[in-house]
Amino acid sequence: MLDNNFFKLNSSFSIKGLLILILLWSETSMFAQQDAQYTQYMYNTVSVNPGYAGSRGQISIAALHRSQWLGLEGAPTTQTFNIHSPIGYRGLGLGLSIVNDKIGPTSETNFDVDFSYTLTLAAESRLSFGLKASANLLDIRFSELNQFITDQTLQQDIDNRLSPNVGAGVYYHTDKFYAGLSVPRILETSYFEESSLSTAKEQMNFYFITGYVWDLNPMLKFKPTLLTKVVQGAPLQVDLSANFMLNERFILGAAYRWDAAFSGMVGFNVNGNFLIGIAYDRETTELGNAAFNDGSFEVILRYDFISSKNNLKSPRFF
Repeated sequence: MLDNNFFKLNSSFSIKGLLILILLWSETSMFAQQDAQYTQYMYNTVSVNPGYAGSRGQISIAALHRSQWLGLEGAPTTQTFNIHSPIGYRGLGLGLSIVNDKIGPTSETNFDVDFSYTLTLAAESRLSFGLKASANLLDIRFSELNQFITDQTLQQDIDNRLSPNVGAGVYYHTDKFYAGLSVPRILETSYFEESSLSTAKEQMNFYFITGYVWDLNPMLKFKPTLLTKVVQGAPLQVDLSANFMLNERFILGAAYRWDAAFSGMVGFNVNGNFLIGIAYDRETTELGNAAFNDGSFEVILRYDFISSKNNLKSPRFF
């Protein structure tokens, strides 16, 4: 996928098209930050770390939509659907995910299968090892671009180019704390290899996540979280967030993406099973001051199939 940051200075689709062409014609390899970006990553952990699959103790389904840089034509949009659960044998987990990501004339769809195996270290302490198998479908509609340079490589659209990949992760959690390390996509797939002038290469994204839940009083919980993403050719991404949960139902929080954006988050546990979460980001970069940028919006819906109240002492905060 082309780097999200690549579009920050563009205000029209034709300008984006021109800049894409310039990158594709570059004499050096193009490295990009490909993985989809989430503000509410703490409720969508299985997309980042396959070791999370099945860790909630029951079937869990989530759907997320993100619209980035509202008002900017061709800006990134992401839709995610995932389902995961413990399965048959003790300690095994299975998850399925679909992630659709679109930026300008490019769109990608990832189909992921996650496997996890969990070791019980103590009564409330578990260590999970996860593997991810994925298939990526890439579409690039060069025909939608205003091309100022003629290159035969760019005259034919790319339709459903299939690329397999694998990933891995380790996830540790207790009833109050969690931490994980993961690389969702290990294989560094190259695109446009038929062109002698350029190569777009998918890079490995390394993730570290952690969080802790404090019981401030019987009615109020506080959870700070951290996500760090490292990828060659892109700035270090650090996301810090702080959420409060009142009466096991209402969630209010804020987040800061280092040198990039501030975010506000609200959530509601409808009945202990069903979570609704909404986030709004405001850029701190020059793009945030642009008249055509109204910020970024994200909504997530998650449902846990809890068959008995004995299966879960209280709604999980992570």
